[in-house]
Amino acid sequence: MEDPLPEQMRAAATALLTALDPAARESAVHSFDDEAARRWLEYRPRPRPGVCLAELDVTARKAAHRLLATALSPSAYAQAMAIISLEEVLDRAEGWQRGRHSADYWVAVFGDPARDDRWAWRLEGHHLSVNMTVVDGQVSPAPIFFGANPAAVRYAGRPVSRPLGVEEDLARALLDALGPAERAAAIIADEAPTDIISATRGRVDAPLEPLGVPAERLGPTGRTLLHQVVALYLDRLPPELAIRESTRLDAGPLHFAWAGPTHPGRRHYYRVQGDDLLIEYDNTTADGNHAHTVLRRPASDFGADVLATHHQTHHH
Repeated sequence: MEDPLPEQMRAAATALLTALDPAARESAVHSFDDEAARRWLEYRPRPRPGVCLAELDVTARKAAHRLLATALSPSAYAQAMAIISLEEVLDRAEGWQRGRHSADYWVAVFGDPARDDRWAWRLEGHHLSVNMTVVDGQVSPAPIFFGANPAAVRYAGRPVSRPLGVEEDLARALLDALGPAERAAAIIADEAPTDIISATRGRVDAPLEPLGVPAERLGPTGRTLLHQVVALYLDRLPPELAIRESTRLDAGPLHFAWAGPTHPGRRHYYRVQGDDLLIEYDNTTADGNHAHTVLRRPASDFGADVLATHHQTHHH
């Protein structure tokens, strides 16, 4: 059965470009061969390629959201909307000094989705970056970055907003399920790093050394929970993509590593690594109330996998 997702993305991207006026379209569209703009990951509030949603009318903004929805599962799309809305919460907390706003998100399209066999798109802003590449009718996902500041807003100790709560809670459940030896192997440092290690690099050129405890050393509960953590991040993708990525990773080894204190409310970090898989989570600023998470495919980010196949096929 043919995968409907590439056509859904093509139709959504074409509808977006049709909804843009000429000036906005000129800002939004870049050459697919513009590697610097296409292989871009920036989750801080910085200038970035593309057109800002704040500059678009309602029809074009909705078209951008519909394009974003093609790349995310319903639950992940809800997380993305919560992350975007936090810009208003953060602006209030900072005394309205920086002018943050929930329309400060940018969409960029690389190539012509209506005609090209290689094209890509990205929707990105503070604490959100979703990158998709489509080559020869196959979608290659990642990087996908979700962050949240504040990570939690509480009333009387109860969470009112916690968009990335499940990412923390499931990893803590895994850590709690480890025996003493497994736990000692998993915890790689007493202090967490200041940010995710892969940071904003467009390429993870030097693969991170797998650290922590390998899955084969875990008991049944630990292995199950580790696979649930991986599934949580893969399930940010639409079901057909998540299943494909899960199948791709099934045969390879996994490692789980934790850094920082193990009790809630302190700065902490974890990562999961496998063959062409890197999941990172940190909550290491604002006294442990500012979270970053990323799903990356170090050898395949920004469509490197489908582009390699494309070049090989066309070369021959």
